[in-house]
Amino acid sequence: MNRTLTSAVLTALLVTVVFGSQGSKPNFTGTWVLDKTHSEGLPPGTEQTMTISQTGDQLNLENKIRTSGGSISIFDTFIINGKELEVTEKRNDEELKGMRVSKWLTDANGFGSSEELTAVGGDGLPVIQKITRKWLMAPDGKTFTVEADITSTAGVQRTKRIFRKQ
Repeated sequence: MNRTLTSAVLTALLVTVVFGSQGSKPNFTGTWVLDKTHSEGLPPGTEQTMTISQTGDQLNLENKIRTSGGSISIFDTFIINGKELEVTEKRNDEELKGMRVSKWLTDANGFGSSEELTAVGGDGLPVIQKITRKWLMAPDGKTFTVEADITSTAGVQRTKRIFRKQ
């Protein structure tokens, strides 16, 4: 009898350790404001507010960015399922179209995405942007970081944006 109970307890412990260590996916839902003092690679005076709603593996976001060069509103959706999907990102009145892959990180604190978007330049010719991002939620859920590499004809821009929940 004691062996059966001991085996059951050990099995339950093993299941908890193996499956419990995978953790749950972070929830990015909320209104987040850029922490300018801890962010890197941004133009001086950049202000940003991101409003996110998340249901399961889908993040819908509204991103408002203001710099000395003007303001931009971005509407976008991330489907975090590891599959390459067609996307349309709206930036003010412009639509960028392309392909994106987003997948949850194995350590359960965020997700990564890789995309190629095409816009129309001022000369009417296509402008292609390749963007890789890593979204990392802090353990306390009060901040998250977006590390991004953006490659275009202008070169590579690297940014690290820290957001605080409001």
